[in-house]
Amino acid sequence: MREEAFAERERQMQINMDDLAQFNRERWNALVQAGVEYARPFLDLTPESARAWIDGNGKGMLADVRGKKVLCLANGGGQQTACFGVLGADVTVIDLSDAQLEQDRVAAAHYGYPIRIEHGDMRDLSRFEPASFDIVIHSYSINFVPDPHAVFAQVARVLKLAGTYMVQFSNPHRFSVREEIWQGAAGGYPLTMLYQDGEVTFGDDHWDVATESGEQQKILGPREFSHTWGRMVNGLAEHGFVIRRLEEWMRREPNAEVGSWAHYTQVLPPYITVWSVYRPDVFAS
Repeated sequence: MREEAFAERERQMQINMDDLAQFNRERWNALVQAGVEYARPFLDLTPESARAWIDGNGKGMLADVRGKKVLCLANGGGQQTACFGVLGADVTVIDLSDAQLEQDRVAAAHYGYPIRIEHGDMRDLSRFEPASFDIVIHSYSINFVPDPHAVFAQVARVLKLAGTYMVQFSNPHRFSVREEIWQGAAGGYPLTMLYQDGEVTFGDDHWDVATESGEQQKILGPREFSHTWGRMVNGLAEHGFVIRRLEEWMRREPNAEVGSWAHYTQVLPPYITVWSVYRPDVFAS
């Protein structure tokens, strides 16, 4: 019966998948096949290294996760799920890419922890009961949908009161300041686009993917969208999330060569991580 239910959900997803979801699913499946680093399952974890990974990314925001109901949102690939699974959390993952989810199956089988795997869109979490998760982990993926508010509303429904929501997103200035355009000490990294919400397109939308053997491939990437600071921060507040911590990712290389990726990240941190708590009662009062 469980296999039949899964097959029916899969059939319904195919019916309900819009053009964006279909395109991004195909692109992520191709990236997985090419060996993109975000789809290489963690298969050498110990409880200590899994804890270190969570603490390194969470800066102490999560205590003991054993027995906690964790949703890895749009986080297939066998990495986040593996860390939480090894530490005894009750792990669920939902992802648009079935190829990514296969990596979560590989990791779960490798370590022997149970996992609930769901093929679906982050914009529709209706298959989950209200207030069914203690923690929602949402590493970089919200920039692959046009409206983050649609996702925040879904997370607010499935997260328990005082539950933790971690969301990682692109610094919106990253789309208008490109790391490959360096105009010397006088020009620096110039602004090349307007600061606004909306789909981002570049001259070349291919990703440079390095395989585990070091071979470089160019793979067409998914459609991506810029979300301004106001849209992200106000959206979290409007849906009842209280921000506890904000992390700006950058390479810590003081002597990095100008025009390099390491130098660029210290001029403009490209990735932002926000840790929040679901407390709609705070805003209601």
